[in-house]
Amino acid sequence: MTKNTHGRTLELLGEAIVSRRYAIGAPMPAEPLLCDEFGVSRTVVREAVKSLVAKGLIVTGPKVGTRVLPEDRWNWFDPDVITWQARAGLTPEFLRDLLDLRRVVEPAAVRLAAERATAADIEEIEEAYAGMKLAVEYGGDYVTSDLRFHHGLLVAAGNRMLAQMSKALNALLRTSFELSTAKKDGPTLSLPLHRAVLDAVIAHNPARAERAIIKLIDGAREDIEEVVGSRRRLPRLGRSPPRLKAA
Repeated sequence: MTKNTHGRTLELLGEAIVSRRYAIGAPMPAEPLLCDEFGVSRTVVREAVKSLVAKGLIVTGPKVGTRVLPEDRWNWFDPDVITWQARAGLTPEFLRDLLDLRRVVEPAAVRLAAERATAADIEEIEEAYAGMKLAVEYGGDYVTSDLRFHHGLLVAAGNRMLAQMSKALNALLRTSFELSTAKKDGPTLSLPLHRAVLDAVIAHNPARAERAIIKLIDGAREDIEEVVGSRRRLPRLGRSPPRLKAA
């Protein structure tokens, strides 16, 4: 069994569960059927099932078989689960929970960043901002630099638990940023809001930094609601970040 074979099988099964191909509470296909469908051995299927159990998507046992668990049992801090949901299609509940989480976590983290950021922290966030600005002005990958910017803020808070949380939040934030970037001129309009956050952190002004990040998050909420409201179905996100076109 190669790592790629296991990873691909896990990905296909995970996306099938999250896209509701296998109904919640219903038994999944028997092991031999999964082997035939994906063209892999029983060992590969069993390892993939173990990973899905660890991610909270399924339960398996001698009396219950292998069944899909309700969504509230899924590990929503697992990057794979977030990625599969984004590809399968976003739900209103997912977006609500994501935006609520940002509103709770980021303002407090940015207050700490304004109090504790070192010169190295600020340099990292400055470089991320420069990447965002470059993408807006000349085209390119805005989302990756945006992720780097927010990751830098969480690291600058100087809290080991927040730094660890930033790894789990990465996939969640990527989903938010890709959606808000989909709005026409969204990145151009959000760039000065990011600059305001950065300037407040550089000035070591916690109150101003908190106000700036709340304004940024609330603006992202409005952008996402506009994008979602303009479509009959909620969008599916791609496997790679969208690239802005040159102005």
